[in-house]
Amino acid sequence: MRKTPVIAAVAAACLVVAAAASAQTLSGSWDTSVTIVPSPVSLSLESNLTVNYAVGDWTFASKTVALETGWFDQQFTATGVLGGFTVGSTLDLDPDNAAFDRWELFSGTVLADIAFDVTFTLLPGDLQVRLSGTGTIEALRLTAAMTFGATGGGCDLDWVGASLTGSFTLCCADVDAVLALNCSGFDQLCFTAQGLAIAAIPWAMLDVELCFTPQTKTLVVEPRFDFGASGCFEVYLSDPAGGALLGDVTIDAVGLECTIGGIEFYGISWLGTGSRPSLLSGTPYWEAYRIRTSGPDCCGPFSFDVTVYFLDGGTRLFDLAFVEAELEIRLAAPFTFRTGVEFDFEQSPAFAEWTLGFLVVW
Repeated sequence: MRKTPVIAAVAAACLVVAAAASAQTLSGSWDTSVTIVPSPVSLSLESNLTVNYAVGDWTFASKTVALETGWFDQQFTATGVLGGFTVGSTLDLDPDNAAFDRWELFSGTVLADIAFDVTFTLLPGDLQVRLSGTGTIEALRLTAAMTFGATGGGCDLDWVGASLTGSFTLCCADVDAVLALNCSGFDQLCFTAQGLAIAAIPWAMLDVELCFTPQTKTLVVEPRFDFGASGCFEVYLSDPAGGALLGDVTIDAVGLECTIGGIEFYGISWLGTGSRPSLLSGTPYWEAYRIRTSGPDCCGPFSFDVTVYFLDGGTRLFDLAFVEAELEIRLAAPFTFRTGVEFDFEQSPAFAEWTLGFLVVW
């Protein structure tokens, strides 16, 4: 089935791109400040959400900035070691205009005591590549650099595009990822998972492809058969005909749930038939992703819950439409402080609600 347009990752996307490894952690921060001026009455808000996924020598991060006027900035970064090379990548996107801002790729290594660096910078219609080398001979330190292309000079070097591929394990699924860029910037990012087993139908499985562009998202689900069941992939079925064992059975939604380092990850996608289940019930949204603490023993005296929702035909980057976040901290044995914030990016101003509360137990 195909559904266009739609989201992300990440929070999606967001969220997790890495090779399978023995050690992995999911961490982050949510920093929000609100300033209220009573005369004349004004309200300003800045909220920064950072989610880091570390696996092996790699760290993948999502950085989101929201102001009282709406979703202001979105950045995805990756840093790590690939063989003998140190690699870093930063992708900046413009949420308000659902557009690409900047992509920078850095790689460096040391050969025979000489440090070599390559920096690739791509802006819309603009490309620059910089090569540099630094070495020391006794008291003499030398640096050489060459730059190809220039900001404002257009895409040089007969460059057409780039494609980066990788694979990783997310919860119970093996995922292949392909990032494509052209001279205008970010083209698309696609995730493909094959052979996802359906617990309710152990002889059936699904192949899923999820693709993002700045303005749209496409989800394609194709059924296959003869693979075993998996413990974290959930399929919501309905029978419009009523009572037919193998009659007009439809797949209403698919969900993915797992726990990484004490942090719960849950994603649900509604395919347009039947009723919206789980987090989507009673909402106009077709997809949602949530991360939260898995229990009181997970992360100390506090807990958090962050959920992002996506609207079919939304006006913002990846069709992300609504965000709600809650934080609770136990400051002392009898006292607990609570706060939450909501953003509705389909309205202006996007800052929809801020709540403060506390609980005293004696």
